[in-house]
Amino acid sequence: MSLFSKFDAAAALESTLSSMPVNPTSIVISNVVSASEAIVNGRTTIMAGTNNYLGLTFDADCISAGQAALAETGTGTTGSRMANGTYKEHLQLEDELAVFFDLPHAMVFSTGYSANLGILTALLDVDDSVLLDSEGHASLYDGCRMSGAKIYRFKHNDPDGLAKRLSRLGEKAKDALIVVEGLYSVRGDCAPLKEFVDVKAQYGGILLVDEAHSLGLYGENGRGLVEEYDLMNDVDFIVGTFSKSLGSIGGFCVSKHPQLKLVRYASRPYIFTASPSPSVIATTREALKKVQQGQGLREKVWRNAKHLYEAFVELGLDIGPTVSPVIGVSFQDREKAFSCWQDLLSLGIYTNLILPPAAPDGGSLIRCSVTAAHSETQVDSIISAFKKVCKERNVGRLN
Repeated sequence: MSLFSKFDAAAALESTLSSMPVNPTSIVISNVVSASEAIVNGRTTIMAGTNNYLGLTFDADCISAGQAALAETGTGTTGSRMANGTYKEHLQLEDELAVFFDLPHAMVFSTGYSANLGILTALLDVDDSVLLDSEGHASLYDGCRMSGAKIYRFKHNDPDGLAKRLSRLGEKAKDALIVVEGLYSVRGDCAPLKEFVDVKAQYGGILLVDEAHSLGLYGENGRGLVEEYDLMNDVDFIVGTFSKSLGSIGGFCVSKHPQLKLVRYASRPYIFTASPSPSVIATTREALKKVQQGQGLREKVWRNAKHLYEAFVELGLDIGPTVSPVIGVSFQDREKAFSCWQDLLSLGIYTNLILPPAAPDGGSLIRCSVTAAHSETQVDSIISAFKKVCKERNVGRLN
């Protein structure tokens, strides 16, 4: 086996995708019109497949903050947080995150991916055990694998499955790390965090919740699902990203444990990468203020989510049991999923096509998401396009 022969499968996949009329992995956005529209394949397209949940990417205050930081501090730090890459603004953001979550300790990373890798590889080593939801994000799996810890998967959102895994660990259960997400980004379902906390109380364990997709959407203050369920005192670590509701880029971890301060000295993804640029920090800080003041934005995104979900139920689509800004429409037939995705794009609706192995349970999905930036007319256009495609492709109740 040569160094490059491992790419044979990827080459075959690329060949298949390239033969399609539109390659779903190579969509190019030639111009961004607004937080909800872009020019794709030469036409104005409603973006119904982003993570821009609060629509802050075009917020005037966020843009002004970023522009001011560029003018005052330059384009980048050129160094890691452990060298010349800690500006006062990085520390200010960490302080503001701690205040926002009402937790004593906060740490900022360059991306959400590096936050998960950085925290997990620092917390875990070969002598540790980690219990991981089977549908956890790739960054969670990558961090756990890189740590060398013993990984025990449990069935998605299954408290009984978690309990069985913990019970088998015996005395070691109290030091085992439990890793789940708040809102899962493919199907749009939420973790039963209260039940997981009950399991933790019975068997022990240290609970880490990834709020990447739930930050800004759930809870009275927009802190996420942990706040929504009033579990701030029961969760040990919260990780997340700035690239969803905050419309920026970067990652973070907050915790009640003082050991988070020491993670800085043990986290290679933190130590050996350049820190976020000043403009990114500035826009993130401004966006965090918007989240705290964002009840109106949350009400709008949930109004749009409810409208879209009810329409999909009426169409008889195979979707999850709960309303959320993310709706995954499941298909058993990969070709039909692709055809529907392509038809939607031709009608000016961009969604995410998710195929195996990225899709859960070996199926295929069209992931649709709504934001506070979508107008009622745009949501109606998304629904009309799905209705037309479902009728023509014999999908759902219209087949």
